[in-house]
Amino acid sequence: MNKENKLNPSLPSGFEDRWGKKLVLKKQLLQVIEKNFIKFGAEPLETPSFEYTENIGSFLAADEDNPMSDIFSFEDRDKTISLKYDLSSPLARFYAQNNQELPSIYKRYAIQNVFRNEKASNGRYREFLQADFDIIGNVNSAQANAELCNLISSTLLDIGLNKDQFTINVSNRKIVQGLINDLKIPEDKQLGVIRAIDKLDKFGLKGVEDLLKKERKDASGAITKGANLNYEQASQILNFLKIKDLKTLKENLNNPLSQEGIKELEDVFEIIGFSSDLNQVKTNFAIVRGLEYYSDFIVETNLNFKVTNNKGKQVDIGSICSGGAYAKLISRFKGVDIPGTGVSFGVDRLLFALMQLDQIKVDDQKPVLVCVMDKQFLKNYYEIVNLLRENNINAEIFLDTKKNLGKQLDLANKRDLNVAIICGENEFKDNTITIKNLKGVKGQNNQTVPKADLINEVKKLI
Repeated sequence: MNKENKLNPSLPSGFEDRWGKKLVLKKQLLQVIEKNFIKFGAEPLETPSFEYTENIGSFLAADEDNPMSDIFSFEDRDKTISLKYDLSSPLARFYAQNNQELPSIYKRYAIQNVFRNEKASNGRYREFLQADFDIIGNVNSAQANAELCNLISSTLLDIGLNKDQFTINVSNRKIVQGLINDLKIPEDKQLGVIRAIDKLDKFGLKGVEDLLKKERKDASGAITKGANLNYEQASQILNFLKIKDLKTLKENLNNPLSQEGIKELEDVFEIIGFSSDLNQVKTNFAIVRGLEYYSDFIVETNLNFKVTNNKGKQVDIGSICSGGAYAKLISRFKGVDIPGTGVSFGVDRLLFALMQLDQIKVDDQKPVLVCVMDKQFLKNYYEIVNLLRENNINAEIFLDTKKNLGKQLDLANKRDLNVAIICGENEFKDNTITIKNLKGVKGQNNQTVPKADLINEVKKLI
């Protein structure tokens, strides 16, 4: 192949290869998350990557003129199919299709990749892994939503975060909906208002104000169309966003729907108070979640430390676990309301932050390298590697009998291995093994031990 025809080994924006320590840590996170999902009573579910577009809906869309712009969609014979953008919409379809076989209170967890055709930045990808926990059925909503908060806390603590490194923010969408109703905001503007409020942490009060009014222009000059509220409507919402506690909110909002949402939040806090996780759960009334299907309880979990983006700038990474209650997601199929509530861990975003924090111990069990000093002893080297593996020690034999010891140790160092086995004619004659501690002090890192002591001595070094 000539140079002009060479392929460029690169990836599209928003997609990422993962390997080495990062992938090991990711698998470690998933083990902890799945263990907690099971501990809290959920059963596993896996749905296909593709769904009929009409079934998963356009709940993600920010562009009303092009509601499917944030979704990867394809024509499939006489239907349009889409890559799923979350795990809740496929759950609703699955439940509607199989509810007769499911328990009356159905707890499920799912850990799968989802896809969003949006701008990638700061740990935000176009393909990423979500880990979801949901409860569907006619339950006491305060208990179910409190359980979500307890699950989040338990999982993040088990991952290795400290209590002061994350905050579980909660609200209730009825609170802001009652305010919107009082302000007589037309229905066709309401979703735009909710999405503007949801950007408070990202854009600040001024940015939200711009989105509530005509438009917001970012630093690049790009313009986002606003909700076109009048001055009074926008001012009332901005004043609402400055309130931080339930008591003050209760005194200032008289709308019955808002009061209902406040009472539901109080009930959640009462249940959370029965456990030990109350201090990590805070009210944040700016949380309304951009997805349209959320109906009342809302939760977002944020890390209390910044991360460095690809441009070297310190930024907030955003929510690493979020969700809430949805009353009508399943009724689109069943014709009756079946309530559900759930949370989703953004595994890849969490991983992005934890890699920088470098606080979580990565259980990366590197193999012991059995070096091949002389081809005639190949059978003996395989006896050693088999002995190590039989004793649950990761081990491999060097796969080229022509490379000298220096080349073999270069490979071991490049892979950051801890131990190498170096045996030649003398060791095999004396029934001994020479163990090289690759992390030890040069000149003092070799020891020759009886073959019977191999396993115990290696275990001291790995």
